[in-house]
Amino acid sequence: MRPYAQYLGGRVLGLGLGLSGVAAADLGADAGVPRSVAPAFSACVEHIPEGKTRPVIRETFPERSRAGYAATLHLEIEHGAGENVLPGGFKLLLDSPEGRALSQAQFVIPALDGPAAPRVSRGAGATAGGTTVDLPFVPLPKEAGPHTLTLPSVPIAIARASGELITICTSPHALLVDDPTANLVQATPRHNPPPQRQEEVWTAAKNVALGALIALPLGALIAFLVSRWLRRARPLPPPPPPRPAWELALEALALVRGRRLIAQGLTTQHFAEVSLAVREYLGRRFGFDGLECTTREILEQLAPARPEPELRDEIERLLRRADLVKFANLTPEAAECELALERAEHIVRRTMHRDPPPPSPGSPAGPPAAPPSLPPASSGGAPPAPVGGVP
Repeated sequence: MRPYAQYLGGRVLGLGLGLSGVAAADLGADAGVPRSVAPAFSACVEHIPEGKTRPVIRETFPERSRAGYAATLHLEIEHGAGENVLPGGFKLLLDSPEGRALSQAQFVIPALDGPAAPRVSRGAGATAGGTTVDLPFVPLPKEAGPHTLTLPSVPIAIARASGELITICTSPHALLVDDPTANLVQATPRHNPPPQRQEEVWTAAKNVALGALIALPLGALIAFLVSRWLRRARPLPPPPPPRPAWELALEALALVRGRRLIAQGLTTQHFAEVSLAVREYLGRRFGFDGLECTTREILEQLAPARPEPELRDEIERLLRRADLVKFANLTPEAAECELALERAEHIVRRTMHRDPPPPSPGSPAGPPAAPPSLPPASSGGAPPAPVGGVP
């Protein structure tokens, strides 16, 4: 064990472990004459401010103890309401004069984190304004046999409300220290007795084993069933319905219009993109590959749909004019490009599929629906004039 002390602002506030010299007391030959009497040392200096009365302190210390066993110095200190005894707790102090004096007196202080650590009970004691302090000290004589050791005076710091410190010293106390085996004349080590065999039913282990035998197979079965249920075949969600061909075509033509190729002078590219949008739309609408078919093949594929002659001629004029632009290096004018885009949108709208209205609840079911064909031309006026210069 090592001595402990307490510091606040560079000054000793707590147990300074100071020691004062006193003569060793003879506790009587009847109780065992000590072989040696340890001298006392002093390092405690009281400090009482001018005009301040020394606080009343009552001390209690045992007269006899054994080597290696803690002997507690019990203090009851009466002080003012604004004063605090040992405000900063205890701290380790190795090479202080107080520590060296306590070591010379053959005393040590137990560890602060042990069961015999010093304790300070503020507001307790004989009076309401008092503090109780318990300071354990362990006597450790260097030689065997009974000894009389003197616990030196211990400085106790008290902090006033104004920040001023008061230091008071306890009285020295004599302690008769016996060996731990002092009740035996010739204490000799003894061997441990032989072990005795003892058997008992370990109920907790038995219950745990039975529970494990039941829980393990049951848990494995549940895990297997859960894994099979998680791996079960699940129906795939239905794919989204395909978008109608006329929606895609009108979206592509709107994209061509938004790119403003005519304003940039790219009339050939404008005409080619309009033609590709119309070819792709006719293929999707009537079930053939419009991008891989020539103009003549596209017109042959449209024959089963029985388009109106005006609509068929309009489609043929647009596609053949696009062929001239693509293969004959014909450069169309801006007005012709605008008209081609309007004709393409007109062709898409004229060939859109319109679902028939649902029958009324009281009407009988009609004949089966006829195969899809091109809708009739609208009666809202004559169709647009053909593109000029188309053969």
